[in-house]
Amino acid sequence: MPETLTPSGVLERREPLVLFAYFEPVAGLDRFQPAGFPEVGHVIYKAPRSGGAVENVCIVDSAASMANHLEALCMRGAHDYDLVDELQGMPYLRCVTGDLEDGKLSLKNREVVLTSLTEGHRIASTYFFGNRPKKSLKWDGKGAQRIKDDDTLCDKSFGDELAGAGNFGIRLDGNKRADPPAEKWWDVFKTIFRYDPNALVHGVLFPQWQIKIPRVLTAHLEAFGAARVDRSGVKFDRLGKTTSGQPIFAVDDATAREIRSTFILDSALARSFGRENGSAALGLTSAQKKFLVALALWKIQRLCETPFRFRSGCHLKCARLADDAGQEVTLDVDIKSAINQAGFQEPRVTDIFWPREELEPESKADEDEKPKPDEEGEGNGADDAEEGE
Repeated sequence: MPETLTPSGVLERREPLVLFAYFEPVAGLDRFQPAGFPEVGHVIYKAPRSGGAVENVCIVDSAASMANHLEALCMRGAHDYDLVDELQGMPYLRCVTGDLEDGKLSLKNREVVLTSLTEGHRIASTYFFGNRPKKSLKWDGKGAQRIKDDDTLCDKSFGDELAGAGNFGIRLDGNKRADPPAEKWWDVFKTIFRYDPNALVHGVLFPQWQIKIPRVLTAHLEAFGAARVDRSGVKFDRLGKTTSGQPIFAVDDATAREIRSTFILDSALARSFGRENGSAALGLTSAQKKFLVALALWKIQRLCETPFRFRSGCHLKCARLADDAGQEVTLDVDIKSAINQAGFQEPRVTDIFWPREELEPESKADEDEKPKPDEEGEGNGADDAEEGE
């Protein structure tokens, strides 16, 4: 009989939970397309095996790529930024724009640009944090303001709100680099959980404030016994109106004996986000830590229950989910109950406003003069859009 795993049981484990999901291409295909870049292709390395043997292993998706795929499962679609029904009530951030009327942005006029579930830096993204030139690390005043309950804008950036005494409690002291006092780390965990609990599952980094929280859930996808398949394609210009002509391009596919995703859930890290202190709780409560584990397990379950398109040429289905001892497992996750018991504050969705002119593409000359959002303030360094995901 398969072993049944629950969020409560996983949270109390002494060792990290390790799961293996075995995938195969849909429709019985042999080939699939790993992550890679043009003119570079995908990575195949030789892994040592017993007896001095080696095996070709292909990196289909890195830990950063898999985090992005798992976050995509939370949204209704690639171009629909609402949460799926099961996750309704889970907090997250939205970057919105629109036309202000008397300093207000009504709900009906809000245009959602992106969310903390689509941005690799999550809550630490410049779109929520605000542009901060390297010389001063101070907000430039051009966007990233939270929209209050009365539809007016805050007079400071959301990043400055996070740094405040009621949240991170950053000791700036006139220095460019600062960090929370040791006793304020419990508030760091609580603040991130309040606005973007998904960031605690997949990790987040505020380099300016020395805040780096690693991943509770780490995943990667690899193919074993892999071989490269080189093929080509051609682009036809039937009207002859472009300058590209009729180019021939290379396509890099792979075949493999086995495609396997590895999930590592660090239960000890999740427990470290809070602890009991007499009658009070420091950091996250037990129910809140349980929610983080439930969300991680829900994502694994959702990825494995139906075929998933990792990219255009990589449509895979899960054949089996097992633990590191090879025993098949099933996941018992009531994510709605976990949301209801987590004690999230209202509002669940936090909207951060940017003026349209600050989000519109600029000319090449302007772009050369102006730093990119994540180049200001030393960057955030979480999951960038790497390897084509």
